[in-house]
Amino acid sequence: MAKVISNKMTKTIVVKVERRFPHPKFKKVVTGYSKFYAHDEKAEAKVGDVVLIEETRPLSKLKRWRLTKVLERSSGVTPVAV
Repeated sequence: MAKVISNKMTKTIVVKVERRFPHPKFKKVVTGYSKFYAHDEKAEAKVGDVVLIEETRPLSKLKRWRLTKVLERSSGVTPVAV
């Protein structure tokens, strides 16, 4: 699942990709994640959206991905930390 965690930069979104796998030693299922900077030309992705990204040529120092499409829109309600 690729979820947008930030869209504060111009034409750039930060996407968090999670994966679940058993720990090599303890065998407990853990969640690892990677953050990718992706190019969003039309600024259509918002925080919380589930998106599809594809690899592309280097666009900047950190950007090597491009937004293909928004799969699922977020409700727009941000959870409040308790």
